[in-house]
Amino acid sequence: MRRTVYGKGLARSCLAAEDMSRPTSRLLPFVVLGLAVALTAGCSVKRMAIGSLADALAGSGTVFASDDDPELIRDAVPFSLKTIESLLVEVPTHEGLLLSACSGFTQYAYAFVQGDAEMLEQSDFERSRELKLRARKLYVRAKDYCLRSLEVRHRGIGEQLVQAPDKAVESMTKQDVATLYWTGAAWGSAIGLGLDEPELAADLPAVRAMMRRALALDETFERGAIHAAMISIESVPAAMGGSPERARAHFARAVDLSKGLSAGPYYTLASGLVMAEQNRAEFEALIEQALAIDPDADPSQRLANLVVQKRARHLLAHADELFIGDTPTAGAVVPFVALGSSQTGIR
Repeated sequence: MRRTVYGKGLARSCLAAEDMSRPTSRLLPFVVLGLAVALTAGCSVKRMAIGSLADALAGSGTVFASDDDPELIRDAVPFSLKTIESLLVEVPTHEGLLLSACSGFTQYAYAFVQGDAEMLEQSDFERSRELKLRARKLYVRAKDYCLRSLEVRHRGIGEQLVQAPDKAVESMTKQDVATLYWTGAAWGSAIGLGLDEPELAADLPAVRAMMRRALALDETFERGAIHAAMISIESVPAAMGGSPERARAHFARAVDLSKGLSAGPYYTLASGLVMAEQNRAEFEALIEQALAIDPDADPSQRLANLVVQKRARHLLAHADELFIGDTPTAGAVVPFVALGSSQTGIR
């Protein structure tokens, strides 16, 4: 069934007019225009146009995900995101647009803002710090959009997730999996950049509850994206509920579900848990596995793999600085983002 954003008071003729005015129609343009005008009498033409555009943007294809030029996508995405935000002013409860805003801002922050910050950390610490702050703000912005999307069907969910997260997610169904995942990804990524801030770290139980519920509802979502996210969640210190054993179990399942064609799980385990354990041999082996993946083997993950492999090469080049002495360093939570989702976000 095709989703629509039209209000209950709009006549079914609005939908009929929209279908008849599609470019694939065999009717002549002027005939189509005449019929559309006749059928939409009494309807809001502006709202119908906005609704159609919103539906199209929220359900667009995989053009971004299969691109082989990350810099081109870096330049293109901001305009797309601002267009989505502009439409949300007109249709503020459009679930598809809200989810696209959440996933889009999350992926943009991870791929391009936080990515730049990490690569500048050794050479320009101050600039790196500024970019991490900007990335965190983008993650919070993304999280707010996803919470708005959840609120459409689950009133009061935002407050419930903070007060009693496990109970709050009990009513979620398979229809909520994508929103649960992206809310958790955005929220968890913000926490990962602010573990030293108690007010942010205190929200980790909400992230864990959402990801666990999404995993229970559909563990195969986006070829193991939820399992990949759980690698990060379980890589936090034991005092925060983390578990190296569970992190590695999720890693194995993520690799299995992605058929070994995603660099993400290898990079996430290496840059999080393994680096915190200061196991250089395993770190290098995982990074080499991530770099060995052919981005063209799965076009739907081409952009994601190129972005992750760039970061992996950077880490490998700075391994001497990351592994010093025999004392393990405290690892950070790696933002758990499935770039290039085939359903929402940067495509």
